[in-house]
Amino acid sequence: MNNSIGLSDILLISPLIVLFLFSLIPLTGKVLNNNKEQNPASSLIVALIGLCVAGGLLVVFGGSDQTAFNGQLLFDGLTQWAGLIALLAAAGGLIMMYENTSTQGKQFSELIFLTMNSILGMLILVSAVNLITLFIGLELMSLSLYLMIAMSNEQKISKEAAIKYFVLGSFASAIFLYGVSFVFGSANTVNIVDLMANAATLVKTNKIFLFGMSFITIGFCFKVSIAPFHAWTPDVYQGAPTPITSYMATAVKTVSFAAFLRVMATQTLNGSQNLFDVLQWLAVITMTVGNVAAIMQTNFKRTLAYSSISHSGYLLVGLITAGISQNSSYSAASVLFYLLTYSVMTMGAFAVLSMMEKSENHFLTNEDFSGFAKNQPLLAFCLTVFLLSLAGLPPLLGFFGKLYLFSAAVNEGLMWLALWGVINSVISVFYYLRPIVMMYMKDGNADIAEHPQQATTVLVVVAAIFILIAGLFSGPLFTLFEKSLG
Repeated sequence: MNNSIGLSDILLISPLIVLFLFSLIPLTGKVLNNNKEQNPASSLIVALIGLCVAGGLLVVFGGSDQTAFNGQLLFDGLTQWAGLIALLAAAGGLIMMYENTSTQGKQFSELIFLTMNSILGMLILVSAVNLITLFIGLELMSLSLYLMIAMSNEQKISKEAAIKYFVLGSFASAIFLYGVSFVFGSANTVNIVDLMANAATLVKTNKIFLFGMSFITIGFCFKVSIAPFHAWTPDVYQGAPTPITSYMATAVKTVSFAAFLRVMATQTLNGSQNLFDVLQWLAVITMTVGNVAAIMQTNFKRTLAYSSISHSGYLLVGLITAGISQNSSYSAASVLFYLLTYSVMTMGAFAVLSMMEKSENHFLTNEDFSGFAKNQPLLAFCLTVFLLSLAGLPPLLGFFGKLYLFSAAVNEGLMWLALWGVINSVISVFYYLRPIVMMYMKDGNADIAEHPQQATTVLVVVAAIFILIAGLFSGPLFTLFEKSLG
């Protein structure tokens, strides 16, 4: 084996190098300026430029199907698209962090450093084809997030959220690594590409391999909030600053599902009927628990947290479909397309929520939206677009995301899963409509916070326009995903 590192390796990982170097600029400036915080606007611009450069390099080198560092990292269509969605979600999160009361202040440079290094971990996570390398990416992402949540100006709930996330996240990581050890012991490899050749056979004949793959699956289920491993999600989403909650609900979910998808592509489910059946029931339970619990919430942030759990259930349907399909490019494309759709909708909804928070201790209920359409008609319209799209109503992009996801399941004979998905989408309409009814049909004084929030306003409007227009061109967009994964 040739262990030398060539120019091609450096070019392939150039997006990761760029992210790390740009993350150092605001922090270095602060250190050289006697530890005084730099102009937050200039720090934000540096970070956004870094994300744009990394995104451009990912477009150029990301979909080449080449491997770096002796097959440790694979830069294919999945890496490219999942990475771009994560970078997009990170850009939106940073814009919100710049203008939100709970993340403004003396530690904005550190927040940018942690955010960009968490994205670095995400890119390692989605490109890794070695389970140990994947674990390293997962931990780099998670450790940055633990600190980001704890750094909020809010002193009580955010610290509690950080501790919960740290303890349960560490538990999930331990379970994942425990599973990897069993896979290596039974298959003598932790390379996902090598496992593709014999995972379906091994899982039938080797109980230790089945045990290991089950534990790896449980570890991922923790990370992406699959019931019954979802209990941390509402508390952490509520306690974290809203911009960071948005970032977790979009970027973290995207890359975690992308890595989960790569593991499912080993066709393990075709060799184990029991694992296949358990995952199907987990998908149904997750959809139902998320939607029913969301109906019972009054806190809007917790409602979105349970909404996020239900969408994890929908995405798990797509993962199962990709895991049993012999030609999984359509199923994998439906998962990635849904992740893009979900990320834009959720980021937009959290952005409006962030604008309405008047202090770091201000938690909005459904009643707090009363009269918002009268005071902020443009933002109220944008929030309506996001919520209706999350509910999956045509002709918005969210409808087409669910259409492709459920049609992929039907194509593989999983009619009952698609039916549960449709039923749950109908249930979800109830709690998505509640804030809309409050905004348009009830008098009140709901308004955005008084400090300037022009950048977040632009983010909200652009996201709403994307949801409206991309819904009309969903066919070509989905074809683009499918071709890059073919």
